[in-house]
Amino acid sequence: MMRRERQRLRSARTLGLLVAVVFLGSCTTAQHYPLPLIVAHRGASHIAPENTLAAFRLAWELDADLIEGDFYLTSDGVIVAHHDDTTKRTANVDRLVQEQTLQELTSLEVGSWKDPKWAGQKIPTLNQVFETVPPRGKVLIEIKSDTRIVEPLIDVLRDSPLVGEQMIIICFDAQVIAHIKQRLPAIGAFWLCDFQERGIGRWEPTVDQIIETAKRIGADGVDLNANLNVIDAKFIAKIRQAGLEIHVWTVNDPVTAKRLMKLGVDSITTDRPGWLRSQLDRRRR
Repeated sequence: MMRRERQRLRSARTLGLLVAVVFLGSCTTAQHYPLPLIVAHRGASHIAPENTLAAFRLAWELDADLIEGDFYLTSDGVIVAHHDDTTKRTANVDRLVQEQTLQELTSLEVGSWKDPKWAGQKIPTLNQVFETVPPRGKVLIEIKSDTRIVEPLIDVLRDSPLVGEQMIIICFDAQVIAHIKQRLPAIGAFWLCDFQERGIGRWEPTVDQIIETAKRIGADGVDLNANLNVIDAKFIAKIRQAGLEIHVWTVNDPVTAKRLMKLGVDSITTDRPGWLRSQLDRRRR
C-alpha cells in the first residue's frame, strides 16, 4: 500500500514538472512582434513585369497592404508608371520617357521582357493604377520627375477615386516633397533616402541629417534603404522621437526582414509580397 502511494506521488510530481516546463517554455520563447505593412515593389515584380497593371493586380491578390510604383510626366503632361528614364530595358526601344507622348509610350509592349506569358502589357497611367486599388489598399507614388510634375500630380490626386490617406508620395528629390506638402498638406509624403559609406563604418546621411531634412521639407516620414549597418534600435528611436514614420526598401531576405520587424519599422517594401508575409508570419510565431 505504501509502495503504491509513493509511486502515485512520484507520478504526480513528474507530471507537475512537465506541465511547469511546458508553461515556462511557452512564456519565455514566444515572441510576438507587430507585422509591418507589406509594400509590393513596382507591384509583384518578382513574378510579373514591374510597373504594369498585371504586377499591381497580382500584388493585391498576394495580400499586399500597399503597392509602390514609379512615375514620370510625359511630354504631353500625363503621369505614367515606369522606373527607368528610358524604355530600353522594358520595351527594347531606347526612348526617353519624359520626351514621349502618352500615345507614343502606350504603343510600346513592356511585358514580354519578363516572360513571354506577359506579352501585351502596356505602360499604365497613374489613373489606371488607382483603378486597381481595393477599398483598404494604399499606393506609394514614387516621383521620378522633377518639380514640373507637381501641378499635374495635384490635379490627378484631387480627381482620384481614392481617399486622401490611400495616396502617399515618396521621392528622393526633397524639393518635390516640399512642394507637395505646401500645396496638399493632407497628403502623406515620405522622403526617400539611400546611404553612402564615406569611410569604414561611417555612413551618410546621418540620422540627424535625415531628421533635419525631413522636418525642413514637411515630410511625414522617411523611406530608407534597408541598411542594417545603419538602421538599429538607437537609429529607430531617434526617428520616432522626431515624430516621423520609418519605412524601408527593398527587402527580399526573410532574415533581414525579421530583424527590421523586431526593430519596429512601419513598412517593408519587397518584390515578393505574399512570400515575405508568409515568412514573417512563420518567424513571428
